This record gives sequence, structure tokens and C-alpha cells, in this order.
Amino acid sequence: MVRIVKDLYEYRELLAVLAWKNVIVRYKQAYLGLVWTILKPVLLVLIFSIVRSFVGIETGSVPYVVLTFGALIPWVFFQESTSEGVNSVVSNAVLVKKIYFPRVIFPLTAVLTKVVELFINFIILAVLMAIYHITPTVHALWVPLIILYTVVVALCISMAGAAMNVYYRDVATALPVVLSLFMYLSPIIYPLAMVKKTLLENQAAGKWSETLFTLYTINPLVGIIDGFQKAMFYGVAPDFGVIWQGLILVTVALPISYFIFKRAEAYFADVI
Repeated sequence: MVRIVKDLYEYRELLAVLAWKNVIVRYKQAYLGLVWTILKPVLLVLIFSIVRSFVGIETGSVPYVVLTFGALIPWVFFQESTSEGVNSVVSNAVLVKKIYFPRVIFPLTAVLTKVVELFINFIILAVLMAIYHITPTVHALWVPLIILYTVVVALCISMAGAAMNVYYRDVATALPVVLSLFMYLSPIIYPLAMVKKTLLENQAAGKWSETLFTLYTINPLVGIIDGFQKAMFYGVAPDFGVIWQGLILVTVALPISYFIFKRAEAYFADVI
């Protein structure tokens, strides 16, 4: 992580230029421009709300629309960052062959680019909270740390994925399918409280209930989404009893991901 921060500082100007280029390329020929950024979470909330009308999901004092949109903010940021990060080296093949600089700049740039869209979604969330008279408390100060944690999770997958994608292009093809599965394994359509009630209180899986809940919370997005919702809407601190499993996984996986990327980096120009 220290090495990543060092590369980020030393090549900050190049990082800024590449990030700006990505933003321009992404929206230059899109007639609706940034409107597409708004439409994705809004349409997903609409679909989830329709599903909820048939299934019935309790959200307590927070309206379902607000809770779901809040869940989609870190999820969409993670999904988009990871997708672009995995494709980042291949999509910059010309630069890889022409000039040397730490190739980790590419997945870092992919994440930085998505901060623009993240900011737009925060504006929409602020409007929704105002409409439903939800006032953030001092615990909203946890949100920047939660977003930083999301960035680290995205980089963890992006670095290893980008390296493997240079050698095996099926990685980029399979990624959207895997991420779609993880969306249903994260508390987006349903709140984490519903999972706790089903497994820990009702013991729906019998003796396996607590084990299944632990396995469920190993997914870092579970702690991220639940923590974001608690800090923004419920005015309480994130539940570290839920976060720590995923945090340990990411702490172990991040240096491994970076090691994989650096080992493969020397041969990118020959293979790509």
C-alpha cells in the first residue's frame, strides 16, 4: 500500500492527465453525457422497488428508495472502478509499448476517474435525503473512510485482474458476470438487518446459520454498504463486527494483488 501511495505521488501529474483523458473519452461521444451516470442507479432503484412490492422488505424508519440508493452509491463506484481497472492495461496498449512508467498508474486512474461519477451520485442522494427529511449526523464523517475502503477493495481486484487480463482476455469477459452475482450477495436489494434476522435470530439454516453469516460478511461490500447506510441514514457508527472479516481479507489480498501485478508488469509490452 505504501508503494502504491508513493507511485501515486511521484506520477500525480500523469495520473491527473490520464484520468481527465478517460473522462473526456467516456463522455465526448455520448449524447446524454453524464445523464447516463444518473440513470444507472435511478433505474436500478426503480427495478428494486418493483421487486420489493411483490416480496416485501422491511427497512425501518428509512424509506426503501433512500436506503437502496445509498447502497448503490458504493456498489456502483466499486463495480465501475473494478471493470475499468481490469481493462485498464489492455485499453492503454499503445502507452504500454511506447514509454515506461509504473503500470499500476492504469488501475489507479480507472478508480480516480469514477470519483467524478461518485460525486454526482452524492448530489442525488443529498436531494433524496432532503425530500424525505433525513438529516445526517456527525457519524456521516465515517463516509470518507468507507469510500477509501471501497477504493482499496476495487484496487485489490483491479491490479490482479488487469495483470491476468493481459494474458487471458476471458477475465474481462467473465468479470461482469461475477460482479452481477456479488450484487445479489451484498445487502443492496435487501438490508443486512434482514440477513441477520433470518440467519442469527431465526436460525433459518440450523447449525450452519452462524457459519453462513460469517461467510456472507467476508464479502467486503457487505460491511461497506451496511456501514455507509448506518452512517448516513441511521446516525450511528458502522458495525465493525460486520466489517472486520472483509477488512482482514482485503489486508491480506492487497499486497498479493500488487505482487501479481508487478511480476507480470515486466512482460506487458511483449504480450499485449
